[in-house]
Amino acid sequence: MKPLFYFILLTVLSHVGFVGSRITVSLSAIDQGASPLAIGVLMALYAVIPMLLAVQAGRLVDRVGAFRPIAVAGVIVAAGMLLPFASHEMPMLFVSATVVGTAFMMQHIALNHVIGNLGEASARPVNFSWFALGYSVSGFLGPLLAGFAIDLAGYRAAFLMMALPPAAGTALLLWKRGVPGRPHVPRADAVQHRVADLLRDPRLLPVFLFSGLLASGWDMYTFVIPIYGTRIGLSPSTIGVVMSSFALATFVVRLAMPSVARRLSEWTVVCTALAISGIAYSLFPLATQVPFLIALSFFLGLGLGCAQPMIMAALYAASPPGRQGEVVGMRTTMINASQTFMPLAFGAVGTALGMAPILWGMAVALLIGSFLASKRR
Repeated sequence: MKPLFYFILLTVLSHVGFVGSRITVSLSAIDQGASPLAIGVLMALYAVIPMLLAVQAGRLVDRVGAFRPIAVAGVIVAAGMLLPFASHEMPMLFVSATVVGTAFMMQHIALNHVIGNLGEASARPVNFSWFALGYSVSGFLGPLLAGFAIDLAGYRAAFLMMALPPAAGTALLLWKRGVPGRPHVPRADAVQHRVADLLRDPRLLPVFLFSGLLASGWDMYTFVIPIYGTRIGLSPSTIGVVMSSFALATFVVRLAMPSVARRLSEWTVVCTALAISGIAYSLFPLATQVPFLIALSFFLGLGLGCAQPMIMAALYAASPPGRQGEVVGMRTTMINASQTFMPLAFGAVGTALGMAPILWGMAVALLIGSFLASKRR
């Protein structure tokens, strides 16, 4: 198996469990009568420790290589998903969200580091396009498997089923014993490197900011649809189908991205992605029928799905030598800051005013972002 597709397979197996965990945790909390604010706290816990530790995790990957972080984190991801299987109560959901989110963050950074170092620099946009395609596959399978597992076997069994794919990925990694990437040997001036240097870099800062905006759009969808679907009377399996249509769209658009990456600039793609996403969010409050929800989810997936490979290629191109893992860690910190504070804000506003104001607010933010990205283009 070619190294690129081997690591994509590892990513798919781990991410299926991670996405399934988020869906199963949120629907389980709703089933236990949790408020939108409590669900927002649960979703934030997937990101709060990664927000604080992602830069250090990136530096660790730069220093020791990716094999051990991927293997150890894989074991912890699977174990974290088994906690609600052992005790299906709200406190255990909070613990599971924290453990799974933190461990998956380490795997995410290490695998991005591997993909960024495969082949020549000119191959990065295409490699990241294939890598993002793997995330689309797992993003499609995760909600679908979680929704049907809940309907057919109940919540506790669903958590057990969601632990199996990351466990299988870790077993494959240990069996193959492939070492993804070489450890980085720090330069003599490495002690002088500071995070502030990255934030002051005029090439990196715009990538960080637009990456954070796109991540907010993604987080909004993951948070809102289980609540919104439950409120209009959809079953867990139907909600899973709706959310899988989003992931299917990311798969479809990313299937074309290796070709698109050879023809269009990064900022052209980002500008278009933000515009499509903003239009989709502006229509969500009007959707009450399942076919309309599926169509809007697919449209939104087309927008958000096409941007990530180009963002990652731009990020690696602008990274200082020897600090690629740290840069990915910094981006992960910003994304996890969004995943920490946005669900809390969404939950508070949703509890007070309903879902429509936060959906329209996100639409406005994305459309403004598209205008600003067009200036960079």
